[in-house]
Parts: sequence; structure tokens; C-alpha cells
Amino acid sequence: MKKYFQPEIETASLEDMRALQNEKLVKQVKHVYENVEYYRNLMDEKGVKPEDIKGVEDLHKLPFLTKADLREAYPYGLLATDLKNCVRIQSTSGTTGKRVVAFYTQGDVDLWEDCCARAITAVGGTNEDVCQVAYGYGLFTGGAGMNGGSHKVGCLTLPMSSGNTERQIQFMRDLHATILCCTPSYAAYIGESIKDMGVKPEDLDLKAGIFGAEPWTEEMRRDIEKSLGLKAYDIYGLTETSGPGVAFECEAQKGMHINEDHFYAEIIDPETGEVLPEGSKGELVFTSLDKEAFPLLRYRTRDICVLSREKCSCGRTLIKMSKPMGRSDDMLIIRGVNVFPSQIETVLIKEGYSSNYLIEVDRENNTDTLDVYVELNPEQFSDTVKSLTAMEKALANAMKIMLGINPKVHLVAPKTITRSEGKAVRVIDKRKLHD
Repeated sequence: MKKYFQPEIETASLEDMRALQNEKLVKQVKHVYENVEYYRNLMDEKGVKPEDIKGVEDLHKLPFLTKADLREAYPYGLLATDLKNCVRIQSTSGTTGKRVVAFYTQGDVDLWEDCCARAITAVGGTNEDVCQVAYGYGLFTGGAGMNGGSHKVGCLTLPMSSGNTERQIQFMRDLHATILCCTPSYAAYIGESIKDMGVKPEDLDLKAGIFGAEPWTEEMRRDIEKSLGLKAYDIYGLTETSGPGVAFECEAQKGMHINEDHFYAEIIDPETGEVLPEGSKGELVFTSLDKEAFPLLRYRTRDICVLSREKCSCGRTLIKMSKPMGRSDDMLIIRGVNVFPSQIETVLIKEGYSSNYLIEVDRENNTDTLDVYVELNPEQFSDTVKSLTAMEKALANAMKIMLGINPKVHLVAPKTITRSEGKAVRVIDKRKLHD
């Protein structure tokens, strides 16, 4: 079985990788300075010139870019090449403010598809596999990236997009899909649906799933693996840097390998912007080393994680990032306590509840309220009202231990929380915090 898609890169020595990164960075900074007025102004403000950057050790001298910059520069302000050289745009699925639009040359598309092909190969994908892509197509990067990566590996590609779950399951069975690519919440929903249809996991040919685009826990991974009879792998990416495939899990499932020949990663203190040493927990920052159309230097992802160069049993030498442990901007502060939705999900799955939940935050009489709506499994729903009240109380207690604050738990009937076919909406914050 082919283990690596591009072995010379995936198993390169640190010395060779660093030399490649340094060479690419010097060239990229010059390219951005000469072609992107917006970033040139940021560099001039900071008093830094392209010749000050000799390699990645000088990266800290450069200014950061944030999502606010991307919105301010919308649509063409960060474009680094003539529009005639661009062949595609993709856009974020964000719901606030202006959408982020990223541009791609044909070279950028090829580079991105190579990254996705590395991810598919890492889960055992070859030209003998049938890869079902159930991420959304269109402006969202998920479908396009995995579709292109699947082609490069030579898989038979089923470009299903998300939704129409009955058809997904029919094609999955009739065409013997072996690899499924979609969001973890949609994978969980497909798992529920096959159970409702009386289909057993062993009736499917699935061996691996590549799930990303939203946070998910280890408990959710185990649930999906059980319901679909496959091994579930994580993938990480951002529209701003290209899309899925910036980092991917291998068979070790102990963090995601970053394609660091294309994306240089730093961890910073989210408060001060100071670069932290390897192994520190902080905010992930990416620099695109060789993107032509939309190269972002020191882009703040807002994802909190840890980087590690510990030796990996798969043989890849690419640096690894942990699963994001929350976000420096999505974190909810409720009654002065930092709360991440992933903490609530961990409690739910540990206590034997479904991973379909909704968090509602509000403010009454100047005090924050936290309501958690949790969907019951059909077998739990048959319990009496009295026992449901006891279950709600026990679950609220378990959450209080995890979060440090008292939530109000509402157990609701199966299938009453709206299912997501793209990114799951888990939090509704009704507080007027910015009046």
C-alpha cells in the first residue's frame, strides 16, 4: 500500500525542510511587498523591509493579518497577482460581516489538491478506493479540495456534496464507497440514518472517514467510528490559507501533520502576540509560503492548539498540531468563566447522550444564563417525566463540575434539534454585549 503521496516532502529532514521554508519565505515576502499595497503599508508602519527577512527566524518581525484585515481589504485588496492569472475564488461560510474571498491561480489549486491528496493517502487511500465527498461544493472549500485531492490519488470520486442523505446512503452501498469525506456532525447524522434504515455498519464498505470544518471531540470520533464501521480521521484547513489539507491526521491519530512546505506555523500568546516555544498552548498563526494569488503572511487563525515535533510512528517528519482546543474569539465568557462548546460535548458523550445539542446564552437581570438543549436517544425518551427531571439534574451537575458554572439542561425529543449538513450551529448567544 502506498504510504505517502509525496514521500520526499513528507519524510524530509528538519534541515532540508528549514532550507526550503527559508528560501520560499524570502521570495514570498518580496512578492507580497511588491504586489499587495495593503500589506506593504502594514510593513512600512512597522518599519520592516523585505531584505530584513532572511528566513523563518525573522518571521516575528512581520505584522499579523486578521480576519478584520481581510474584511477591510475585501474583495481585491490582498490580491497579489493580476486577476487574469486567477482561475477560481472560494469563500468562507462565515455568518458575520463581509465574507472572506480567497483567490487561486492554477498553481494554487494544484498545490492545494496535493495537500488534500496527502491527507487521503495518509488514511490508506489509493487508486483502488471509492471516495465519497459529502462536504458542500460551491463557494465552501470542503467539496472542491477533497474532490481534487481524490482525483490526484486516483480514487473513483463520488462528488455528492452535502444533504440528500438517503441518496448518500444508496450510493455509498451501491458503489461500495470506502472513504467518506464530510463534516463530523454530518457523519454522525449519516450514522443515525443508516441505523434508522436498518442498515448495519458491517453492510457498508467504508474503511476511513476524513472529517473536518468544525470542532469535534475524541468521544464523537468513537461514536462515528462505531456507527459507520470505519476509522475516523481529522483534517484541518482554512479558506484563508486554501481550504482543507493544511494539516491532516495519519494512522497514529495523535495530532495532525501540517504541510509545512506550504504553510509555516507559529504559536503565539493571543494577548501579547509574542511567539511561544514549541509545546506551548496558544493561538495558531499561518504564513502561506508559496501561494501566488492570495498569500497571507502571519495570519491569525484564532484557533488554540499546541505544535509538536515528536517523532511519529507513521514516518512523517512534518510538524504536528493538536486538535484545536477552542478559539481565542469563539470562547464564551459566561459569568466571568471561559466556556468552550467542546467541553459541553465531552460531558454529553461521557454521560451517554447524543452529540446533537444546542447552547443558548442570554442575560436576565444583568446575569448571564446558560441553557443547554440535549437531544435524547429513542431508548432514553421512553423514560417517565420524573426520571427525565432526575436525568436533567444529573447532567447539569456533571456540566457544573466541568465548567465551573451552573447550566440549565433541557432534554428534548429525538430529532428535534435541526440537523446540519454543513457546519453545525451549536451556540446561540442572545446577549446584547456590544450596545
